[in-house]
Amino acid sequence: MEQEIKKGLAGVVVDTTAISKVNPETNSLLYRGYPVQELAETQPFEAVAYLLWHGELPTSDDLEHLRRTEREHRALADSVRAAIDLLPHDAHPMDEVRTAVSALGAIDLAGSGSVLDATGSAEENLARSVRLFAALPAIVAYGQRRRRGEELVEPRDDLDYAANFLWMTFGEDPDEIVIDAFNRSMVLYAEHSFNASTFTARVITSTLSDLYSAVVGAIGALKGPLHGGANEAVMHVFDEIGSAERVVPWLDAALAEKRKIMGFGHRVYKNGDSRVPTMRAALDALVAHYDRRDLADLSDALEREFMERKGIHPNLDYPSGPAYHLIGFDTPMFTPLFIASRVTGWTAHVMEQAASNALIRPLSAYDGPDERHVADLTP
Repeated sequence: MEQEIKKGLAGVVVDTTAISKVNPETNSLLYRGYPVQELAETQPFEAVAYLLWHGELPTSDDLEHLRRTEREHRALADSVRAAIDLLPHDAHPMDEVRTAVSALGAIDLAGSGSVLDATGSAEENLARSVRLFAALPAIVAYGQRRRRGEELVEPRDDLDYAANFLWMTFGEDPDEIVIDAFNRSMVLYAEHSFNASTFTARVITSTLSDLYSAVVGAIGALKGPLHGGANEAVMHVFDEIGSAERVVPWLDAALAEKRKIMGFGHRVYKNGDSRVPTMRAALDALVAHYDRRDLADLSDALEREFMERKGIHPNLDYPSGPAYHLIGFDTPMFTPLFIASRVTGWTAHVMEQAASNALIRPLSAYDGPDERHVADLTP
């Protein structure tokens, strides 16, 4: 009997998780049971990070403690900055962030002894998760500023996570509309069950490797265009089209060439991504704030035309790409922003995997040559 192969592990349930799920009855993504759209509309990102790590939303005291700890670790360490500065300015920002996280891990784990000592207890991994969460905004912000020839901006203790992230990137006090839109995007991108990067992190964790190695591996998986990078691709498409009036001929040519139109479709959501309405509302607010109706018209025209022809709904990347563009982020920085958000989900999964671990080691079906011997080659 021929063995059935599940390419890409499609449809294979490999473990349980209490962190997130998509509720098929409401088509809602749930974080620890809470619909993500409710969290994005009501909670600061720090509270959502706490929820993912601990299973419950924080009390006011819990949130204040997390914020104090996060602010202690916001500054870009000199050694990490030095590692970033060794990279060429035209290195992709994803490579830069991956390198910086690896450097952070090496510094944090220095002197830990054997590899077993680096695995970390539950308490140590929670502390490492908070430190990564706190450090990534400085890494991403410095990456954009370095490419622009601008100086590092030091963090501010009087700003919450989202506002401080924007401050370190642009060196200006952000408007509340911008802070709210950015905070929502961070919440919406934070977690999505056993996606490719999260599963990568869990596989690495299952070997008893350390949390930083798991996150570095997850970053590598997210760099692939079939997983991360779609919000970047959306802006490249918008730049290529140029204006709403050019959507129809552009789409005619793209479909004739069988091009994949990024920002549409999702492996999990078949009836539309539940995160889209919340992010689209944030984009609409930014369009009004920056008076960029032209961008909204282009987005609306492409979505309408593509839906009519293919019946495929947009995903979260479709509104988030232009939102990040309006805020002022350079397009290559969009996927690093994804990292800064998803690190909360990744580390929650690392801790969940470690708490009930089994080495993830699937089997394969061999389809190479039958057994043969070098001696058979002798003339």
